[in-house]
Amino acid sequence: MRLRVECYAGYKGSQRPLRFGVDSHWYTVEEILDQWYSPGETYFKVRADDGNQYILRARAGEEGEEWTLESYSARGRL
Repeated sequence: MRLRVECYAGYKGSQRPLRFGVDSHWYTVEEILDQWYSPGETYFKVRADDGNQYILRARAGEEGEEWTLESYSARGRL
């Protein structure tokens, strides 16, 4: 599975995901439901345009941010 994330880039750089692609399908982030931090990582719980919820993790790496899909829930069961 390949994950790509396009972010809103403000004065701090990439601040929040706007849309993400899983393999060849793209999803638009309609709402950020929650956001939390751990050392070197930021997590985003989002609702996408398919009505499902996803948890995306951004980790600062040597080559920039690395994104992973941590969790998926169909129609808000997360």
